Amino acid sequence: MVLGFGSKGFRRYLVNTSWLAGEKLVRFAAGLSVGIWIARYLGPDRFGLLSYAMSFVGLFAAMATLGLDGILVRELVMAGDKRDALLGTSFFLRLAGSFLALILLAAALVLVSVGSYEYLLIIIAGISLLFQSVGIINLYFQSRVISRYSFFSTLSSVLISSAIKVWLILSSAPLMAFAFMIAMDAAILAAAYIYFYVANGLDPLRWRFEWSIASALLRDSWPLILSGLVISIYMKIDQVMIKSMMGNKAVGIYAAAVNISEAGYFIPVIISNSVFPAIVEAKAGNEPLYRQRLQRLYDLMTFLAVGLAAVVTIIGSPLVALLYGSAYLPAAKVLMVHIWASVFVFWGVANSKWFLAENLQVFSMVGAVTGAFLNIILNYPLINRFGVLGAAFSTVISYAVSAYLCLSLFPCTRKAFILLSNTLNPARIFRLLLPRGGK
Repeated sequence: MVLGFGSKGFRRYLVNTSWLAGEKLVRFAAGLSVGIWIARYLGPDRFGLLSYAMSFVGLFAAMATLGLDGILVRELVMAGDKRDALLGTSFFLRLAGSFLALILLAAALVLVSVGSYEYLLIIIAGISLLFQSVGIINLYFQSRVISRYSFFSTLSSVLISSAIKVWLILSSAPLMAFAFMIAMDAAILAAAYIYFYVANGLDPLRWRFEWSIASALLRDSWPLILSGLVISIYMKIDQVMIKSMMGNKAVGIYAAAVNISEAGYFIPVIISNSVFPAIVEAKAGNEPLYRQRLQRLYDLMTFLAVGLAAVVTIIGSPLVALLYGSAYLPAAKVLMVHIWASVFVFWGVANSKWFLAENLQVFSMVGAVTGAFLNIILNYPLINRFGVLGAAFSTVISYAVSAYLCLSLFPCTRKAFILLSNTLNPARIFRLLLPRGGK
């Protein structure tokens, strides 16, 4: 087996991975079909404005989730009879975080002095933050290794949302209608999560809030809250800065390239989320197996990311033309650069699980802050010099520093730096592909 987790004991995790993959593939298919259709319908200028609104909302998304995802999965794996207390506490914490995020979003819009139409567009899209709290049900499904219900939730919500979006396109709906759909997408998905949670014989009305659990969760998650905010900044700040420096059309071109480049980001997420329970188990009782699993996870991430980036670099121009049309052709060069950020995104996702297993979340924050700071600093000269292509260069450099080079700075994170460096040995790729025994 590729990761060496054991053909018998790990079969459950592989089945769970297939459901997680199905969930992300459903989202991916919807993005390729309906999402690209929307971009074609709106054109680069209006699509750029919609992307700008989504990016501005994205700056505050981490406040709505409070960095609880991985921590809550970890706690639910070992929850025992504390399930309802953990879920209830996490729900109310995230609900409070969502309201705070929306308030901060509205305040930020006043400070940057956007126009009244843009203000309304962003606030409407920002309503989606209020539904983030229900996402804890998805985390419960992950912790119990029953992600088929995540798949069913996503499938049903995507089908409903896609049907509405197609109707909007055929009806020649205005831009504001698609901003409403950003919030509607989140609401439909939240309803689907609740439905399948109840269908499993569980009752969200039994959730309860406990201050002691809230304190423990926030104590572990505060570095992730800060790092999540910073990650949101350096994943979304490019489009915000391009809008202020170059206008809506440039944002639309850049967003088209980024949408293709980031389409594969579900791959490390589904793999890492699925194997995380197995990694936690190994950490608790078998250090050599724990290290082995981490190394093979990193090897797999490198193999997949480099392969993906190489293929997209080769077919970048025809791919953009096929998906978005001639109006978006300038996005091809951006895509060929931006896609190489995937290598460091794949590593970063795997690293996030290692940080949680080692309880070293604060160092995740250090890397995120460094990367965001560097991205903002590089954006100004590079965008001025190379236009939207400069933003892509800035992204790749800042991701490399954040997800890889920063690990070499501290003794306690150097182990992950070494494991990642090991993956750069081409010989490991051949060993990765060979069948393995093991536990």
